[in-house]
Amino acid sequence: MPAAMSERDHGGRRTRKGPRKATPDYLEKAALHYLERYASSRANLRRVLMGKVERSARAHGTDREEGAKAVDALLDRLGRAGYLDDTAYARGRAVTLHRAGHAAAAIRMKLRQKGVDDDTIWAALEALHDEAEAPELAAALRYARKRRLGPYRTEAQRESNAERDMAALARKGFSPDLCRRVVLTDDLETLEQEAAAQPGPLG
Repeated sequence: MPAAMSERDHGGRRTRKGPRKATPDYLEKAALHYLERYASSRANLRRVLMGKVERSARAHGTDREEGAKAVDALLDRLGRAGYLDDTAYARGRAVTLHRAGHAAAAIRMKLRQKGVDDDTIWAALEALHDEAEAPELAAALRYARKRRLGPYRTEAQRESNAERDMAALARKGFSPDLCRRVVLTDDLETLEQEAAAQPGPLG
């Protein structure tokens, strides 16, 4: 039985034996299926598809170079069709991470891990000013509020936990000065208004 064919196990369930052969048709279906589930940069999707090419080469003896050419041609088609757009991906991912309380340094690292180039990352970080007047402060406050750090603790807990709370923010990539400013603030309302794109408590 060929490695990629299905068979039934002892319980009668259909199982797949081995990786699929990385034909252009299979690679296209795999790419579209991946993009239905996840937003992706071009480099990240290429990495996913090349993993399939490599597994196919090992299992079926298919040509790696031909597989790579098929992947690159597919990525070009997906880009022209609007399925892949690193600028839109980077901006969307940056906003999502920012709203989850990630520092710019952490966002930059995560986008680089997905193969996004530095110019595109810089533009995505600049676009965060559409989210808040002070994006880094806004992200730090979001994280502090989520974890109940600094000004989001009860007054009785703040002083004894200040060093620990600043360290927690620092581990998320925020600068020492910003960590101190958030954790030691005695005017949270003003700090939130400074961070927000519009007056009022940070949402």
